[in-house]
Amino acid sequence: MAMLKLSTCVRPGGRFAFTIHKPSFKVTNLRINDQVAELGLCQGQPVLNSRNFPPGDVEVAESDWVYEIANPFSFKGTTFINAAWADRQAAAPLAISLPAMPPVSMADSLRRCLSDSEIDEIFQTLPAPLLLALATTSTDPEDLMRLAREAAALIILENGEVGGIRYEEQNGRPRPLIHNHDLCEAVANNPHLPEDYRQALVLRPGAQGDSEIIGEFQDKKSHVFEYLRRNSYIPWGHYAANMADDAVRYSLADLTENDMIGMRHLYYQRSYERLAVDLGLVASSRRQMATAAELEARRHQIVTALANGAEPPFTATLWGWNYGFDFAPSGYRLNASHQMLHQQFALVPNNVDGRPCFAAGDLVAACCRHYRAETGNGFFSDYLAAIRANRRLDKGQGEASLIIHEDEHVMVFVPKAQTSQWEVQIVTTGPAGNILELSTAARYALDKALFLAAKALHGIGVKLLCAIEYSKRFTSPEKDQHLLYALLPRLPKSPGAFSELQLRWVSGHFPEDLATALRASLGRQNATGQ
Repeated sequence: MAMLKLSTCVRPGGRFAFTIHKPSFKVTNLRINDQVAELGLCQGQPVLNSRNFPPGDVEVAESDWVYEIANPFSFKGTTFINAAWADRQAAAPLAISLPAMPPVSMADSLRRCLSDSEIDEIFQTLPAPLLLALATTSTDPEDLMRLAREAAALIILENGEVGGIRYEEQNGRPRPLIHNHDLCEAVANNPHLPEDYRQALVLRPGAQGDSEIIGEFQDKKSHVFEYLRRNSYIPWGHYAANMADDAVRYSLADLTENDMIGMRHLYYQRSYERLAVDLGLVASSRRQMATAAELEARRHQIVTALANGAEPPFTATLWGWNYGFDFAPSGYRLNASHQMLHQQFALVPNNVDGRPCFAAGDLVAACCRHYRAETGNGFFSDYLAAIRANRRLDKGQGEASLIIHEDEHVMVFVPKAQTSQWEVQIVTTGPAGNILELSTAARYALDKALFLAAKALHGIGVKLLCAIEYSKRFTSPEKDQHLLYALLPRLPKSPGAFSELQLRWVSGHFPEDLATALRASLGRQNATGQ
């Protein structure tokens, strides 16, 4: 295959290129002392550490093979797959999954020897790390109710249910009386806490602050609120589409296709509305939700205005989704999310004071330009062709397809070079690079694809997930850049370390085997009607 200066595994004509390391090497022994010692006993005989202190040089005749695969996008680094690990997964790809968490109840454990009042006293005296551990892992509502009462000043009604939370005045404003903020956040994120507690602590609008609700999607099947974050690290308007308090969704197990459509509807609606107003078009009717037909009409107005030379101040979208929550007993927060399923979005300015503003999709645009300059081909045309013509890395007997789902508008697939173990991507198959270039049918196809990708990952046990969008600037003349989404699970034993900071992504499975597992996951859920 032709060599490219651009770091990418995609090659003209639609093929993937990669490197296989088959290392053998010699190491000069520079050790000064031998410290041979007894490690323990095996069948009554001492076990020594002699192998750790070789007398001479070390020769490694054949180490594990390692596959090196440059990411399709040069800014995302390179993936390294240890063949020994991946071969074990390839032998049983349907075993790629995380185990379900076992039930945990501290109250049941203590009740064997203590009274309820004594259990209450123990909960009140637990050290902070144990409180956090229990708040995140307990499956016992009794445990969690005790912890919630320790974390916040709850109002308990005569029937035993929680009616709300007590407030105190601070600087002339009422503030919720929270005794332990970390514990409150951890226990409120546990779906096993009874819903009346969760409603009081976090779900009821206003329980988490004064963020205004400025949009809403509601039908018989779903209900989503759109919140405005006034003061955010994302400037110029940061919005969140959160499942509403009467449509509680803590888990991907509860997510419906209509929920996804609702959250995405608010994203399209807000983006189109802001662009239309900035372009001087008539604002939408207030206190109403746009229909799909009205969204499409609005989109056409904006596209026409841009074609006629209009220059909006905001030229890109930002969209993201953090799913799942965990707190280590040491206080490390393990995923940037909170209890209810939600998505976040914003518009990105073209520039401020003449300085260009960052959008992640610009990095993809640069890859497309460089690829075309070097090969003469459209990057995404070759990328899609390579995915469809994929052959296994290991040339084994397992399935070769990377594709999980495809229709006339979008493809859901496992990338050849993953930047997160179990990464899944979604790409438009036609020349649509942003949400202004999506028809009504394409928007629905993309929403469905996001839903299917999330459900497939849920089916193999994913509990923490981050998803991001790479989109083309609204004013870009580039025809080859397609709209791209990456769903990036966080796995228990892959926290990220120095390798990842150098954009060296380490994986223990072949991408083809993950795709096999995810297709099977969707098949199981479809068969059981989940």
